[in-house]
Amino acid sequence: MGAEYNYLYRVNNPEELRRLSVKELRAYADELRRYIIECCAVNPGHLGSSLGTVELTIALHYVYATPEDRIVWDVGHQAYAHKIITERRDLFKDNRRYNGISGFPRRSESEYDAFGAGHSSVSISAAFGIAKALEVCDDKSHVVAVIGDGALTGGLAFEGLNNAGASPKTDLLVILNDNEMSIDKPAGALDSYLVRISTSRWYNNLKRTLWKGLSVVPPLHRLVRKTGNAIKHGLLQNSNLFESLNFRYFGPIDGHDIEALISTLTALKDIGGPKLLHIKTKKGKGYAAAEADPSVWHAPGRFDVATGERVKTIYSADRYQDVFGTTLLDLAKRDKRIVGVTPAMPSGCSMNIMMREMPERCFDVGIAEGHAVTFSAGLAVGGSRPFCNIYSSFMQRAYDNVIHDVALQNLPVVMCLDRAGIVGEDGATHHGAFDLAYFGCVPNITIAAPRNEWMLRQMMYTASMANHPTVIRYPRGIGEGVEWRNTPFTAVEEGRGEMLREGEDMAIVAIGTMVNVAMRAAERSGRSVAVYDLCYAKPLDTALVEEIGAKYKRIITIEDGVIRGGVGESVVAHLSRKGLTPKVVNLGIEDRFVEHGKPAELYHECGYDEEALLRCIENL
Repeated sequence: MGAEYNYLYRVNNPEELRRLSVKELRAYADELRRYIIECCAVNPGHLGSSLGTVELTIALHYVYATPEDRIVWDVGHQAYAHKIITERRDLFKDNRRYNGISGFPRRSESEYDAFGAGHSSVSISAAFGIAKALEVCDDKSHVVAVIGDGALTGGLAFEGLNNAGASPKTDLLVILNDNEMSIDKPAGALDSYLVRISTSRWYNNLKRTLWKGLSVVPPLHRLVRKTGNAIKHGLLQNSNLFESLNFRYFGPIDGHDIEALISTLTALKDIGGPKLLHIKTKKGKGYAAAEADPSVWHAPGRFDVATGERVKTIYSADRYQDVFGTTLLDLAKRDKRIVGVTPAMPSGCSMNIMMREMPERCFDVGIAEGHAVTFSAGLAVGGSRPFCNIYSSFMQRAYDNVIHDVALQNLPVVMCLDRAGIVGEDGATHHGAFDLAYFGCVPNITIAAPRNEWMLRQMMYTASMANHPTVIRYPRGIGEGVEWRNTPFTAVEEGRGEMLREGEDMAIVAIGTMVNVAMRAAERSGRSVAVYDLCYAKPLDTALVEEIGAKYKRIITIEDGVIRGGVGESVVAHLSRKGLTPKVVNLGIEDRFVEHGKPAELYHECGYDEEALLRCIENL
């Protein structure tokens, strides 16, 4: 890969990029886009968003003196071109692979990554903080925040805009990359507002007049001084959200026109204070299949570049998210109170299964996890039985909402945590490592962890009838192949574990899908090893724990989450309170962040895969 490229290998850093002419930049953009497509075809990643920001990325590094000037990318889905331009072209072939570069910006990876971001809506707050620090130090470097992929719906983005707008002397440029998409089609009033501001005939006449003046740099300051207040007043009369927050609003402009981007960014460098440039881009730009179906091609997996045909994965069992989606629909057909809530992840969590049949009972609230939880609390107060599905890692952003709005009021909200435990190539920002620990200390909450598909279905049914908050956590990917479709609903006794395998030498106490690892390891060990499934992390089956502690001198606990504050420590603490002192080894994630790689590689690295459990059995 590379002999057919004329410009790609001439650029290894922004300084070399700036040696190209504007005409050459257009050819380079085509090659850069092709390189991203070819790499992602064999090494999957977040394709569509990065294809849409190729020209913007080139223009930013062409105009700004990076890394002294800082570019803060929101989420990082948009930043593949940025990584390639900034000395990671060859490393990009191993993007998201074990020991390869991260799929997201990381300060420890490159001086060009001004701020790490794996969750959305952080760019404006972070960039404003950087800009304010530079202002204090009288550093004239520029700071740019690039926000897109629906991230402006996150409350943190508005908090950043509000705060930065109150600091009129702080030089900050926010670029709103408006591609009319997040991962799925965006939801909410903001999307409609951006469409209106982009298509308003009055506004666009005003915009053309403004850009005529900005196109000539020498009279730029005179134009801004002469017309600034009048323009601002006119925009305020027409409800320009950004101007009302004291940001000078420019655009929208074509985000795929390199010449327009370069001239606009160059002009904006000479305008101080908070500014927002609205650009319009196409998610998946330059690849027909990705343009036609941007939701699927957000992260399409492997595909054939020539045909656009995706390599279909043949699953040995159903995925947990599809068990959730199908079961939710089945429950909703039985109980008209049941509704679904998701923060912009209907296809990711498979709530789209219910959305297709009952759209009026499903709510996509946008990238707003805190709102999703409090909205669910309101639904519960109103008499509904909400199932709020949020990825485990993303639920961290709604922790206060869960405590104050759900748990404190003891409301029957079912919080389904998809992607719990190790998730794989998305890495440290996306692993659902902490939920057992951070929810374990919150009163009123029941925490369920199914070991297979059938148990997920039954735990959802049980939670739908509970009169208190319930958390159900389950991993990304396929289940155990256990029959679950159309099986009768059976209530599961909350807080009751069970013995799955008898043994005399020692006991393994497991929870969630780690129960299956424990069963396989126990069978392979050739020893008399008992296996217990706690089923619920909270309430802990204390009677069962005491029984195990009294019977066995050696116990292993295993969980797909952090050890500190986790289920294993809860078991040890309870045994200690009862004066039981068996030797206990806790397996799980040590006190550190886990990087990216295939799940099997990461389980092995963290020391709680099947082989590690076998070694632990032998050592005990």
